[in-house]
Amino acid sequence: MAVLVVADHDNARLSDATARTVTAAAAIGAPVHILVAGKDCAAVAAAAATIAGVEKILLADDAQYARQLAECMEALILSVADKYDAILAPAASNGKNYLPRVAAKLDVAQISEIIKVVAPDTFERPIYAGNAIQTVKAPAGAKKVITVRGSAFKPAAQGAKVGIEKIAAAADPGLSTFASEALSHSDRPELTSAKIVISGGRGLGSAENFHLLDKIADHLHAAIGASRAAVDAGYVPNDFQVGQTGKNVAPDLYLAVGISGAIQHLAGMKDSRIIAAINKDEEAPIFQVADVGLVADLFTALPELEAELAKRGH
Repeated sequence: MAVLVVADHDNARLSDATARTVTAAAAIGAPVHILVAGKDCAAVAAAAATIAGVEKILLADDAQYARQLAECMEALILSVADKYDAILAPAASNGKNYLPRVAAKLDVAQISEIIKVVAPDTFERPIYAGNAIQTVKAPAGAKKVITVRGSAFKPAAQGAKVGIEKIAAAADPGLSTFASEALSHSDRPELTSAKIVISGGRGLGSAENFHLLDKIADHLHAAIGASRAAVDAGYVPNDFQVGQTGKNVAPDLYLAVGISGAIQHLAGMKDSRIIAAINKDEEAPIFQVADVGLVADLFTALPELEAELAKRGH
């Protein structure tokens, strides 16, 4: 069963989610190929070529793929789709944008955000904000179009470099054009790939108090996240949000500060290896999933934690 993985990247760097999607693809079948579509993205293709378990890289380098617009990506993927039994992409912004169009044109139902491959045609995916797991079986003989929740899979290891095959761009449908984008810039690790994440909730009380997390994040080389309540209150921009309607993270350590633990937030971070929480309410739901919990006033606990980290030379 041939499987195609569509790479997630920014034309310069390959996202960690791509290697995680390859792990899912390898559990479905072989050979596994990666499609890299972008502009001046040879470095991305070279990085993809070192992922273990991949047989070949398809490189479509053309100006129309610079922003991976849904209509252009759909046409490209469909131009090679007949060679594959399954087409996968990370459940990130780009994959969620173009893959539903591909599924519609192939007249199949997309299988979204899988967290486990049970069999080549059977998958598990979370529903009801992660409170239930649904098992989905694809119809026999149908082409499978799947988005993969990367936090549920380990990234594929590095392997011997495989060949890169350049393919022609598909005809530009001319249905959309890129207008502009507003990006946030940070010296901290990217939230979805960070090894340590410290997130703040409404308990911090204000945007000014949210900065109490900064020094701790600096000591730990951590990314900073937030609950939806903190985002809705205007403490931080919405690209900080972790949860069902935000970003999914699975760091080695997730520290939740002043976060009650609503199910919508837990859905985005429950796959973390270790979950630690600071909350003054000992009945807060976050303690039900935390490996380490501290019942304390965060305005006392955070300065103490920062001082201890500084003392230890972190």
